[in-house]
Amino acid sequence: MKRRVLIIYTGGTIGMQPSEQGYVPMSGFNTLVAAELNSRGINDLPDVEFDMIECRQLIDSSNLVPDDWTRLGNRLKQNWNNYDGFVVLHGTDTMAYTASMLSFMLQGMDKPVVLTGSQIPMVELRSDASDNLTTALLLAGNYDIPEVCIYFNGRLLRGNRSSKVKSSGFDAFDSPNFPWLANVGINIELQQNLLLKQSGRMGDIPVFNPDSVSTLQTYPGISARVLEAVLDHSSLKGLVLQTYGAGNPPDANPAFIDCLQHASERGVTILNITQCPHGSVNQGAYATGATLNKIGVVSGGDMTLEAAFTKMHYLISQSRSAEEIRTELCTPLCGELSR
Repeated sequence: MKRRVLIIYTGGTIGMQPSEQGYVPMSGFNTLVAAELNSRGINDLPDVEFDMIECRQLIDSSNLVPDDWTRLGNRLKQNWNNYDGFVVLHGTDTMAYTASMLSFMLQGMDKPVVLTGSQIPMVELRSDASDNLTTALLLAGNYDIPEVCIYFNGRLLRGNRSSKVKSSGFDAFDSPNFPWLANVGINIELQQNLLLKQSGRMGDIPVFNPDSVSTLQTYPGISARVLEAVLDHSSLKGLVLQTYGAGNPPDANPAFIDCLQHASERGVTILNITQCPHGSVNQGAYATGATLNKIGVVSGGDMTLEAAFTKMHYLISQSRSAEEIRTELCTPLCGELSR
């Protein structure tokens, strides 16, 4: 019996075409995909078949908003029992954010969801689109991978460990603090020992308030007024703070630290992650970081910005208390955080 894969096209470079204004979404992309996959012999495979649906509102992924996560999550759940795997075609700019959020929304999943896209549209001569799409489809159709993943340029990555690391290279994605789930060359070398355990139990797809979470990166000379402006919103429930090195804030700026403390005391959850692409927060290794421990700021360990931001959004959407959110931010839910 053939394994069935659903391809969901949300937008992005992979399905664009050139215009006088630059690349824009093209109509009839599903026809192009079907022809391309047929030319590569996908339809002749004895064990995989696919369907494709195109979202009514295609988006450039730089315009992604939290409501798009809800719509995509619902689309996946509506089709979950009809397919053995899923491929999501997505723009690269926010692909890691969507992969991270889907990993939290679909916790307990028992099927692969593989996000991919391209750096050059499929209609162009030197495009990386066909290879990325073909391999993502084969991974989703032939392997038991109970995770949300990103496949790009020979790398299968855990979605909530991934970041876009290059703006123009074909090897645009990496997972700096976690091994690749698979290295795809002549052979597909899947690291079974790294895969999450499946439970088959998934909760409801949440609705998000886009104003509930914000981020702030520290920089030399940052003023408390900048932080106050970020925090000055009644809907704000969580702040992802990107500090230096092992999680060090500018603690010689008392107004900045006082502002963080007041926000924490009034119920805003503050998560501290490092600006460094590699490594982890060790909040307290230096006296500057220890200051954050005293005022209730949570260490984000080695989470990416994308995972930290989406995890905060997800937990807040579950109507958990500030204390519950702080506890769960420190707890790996689906492989996004090293223990």
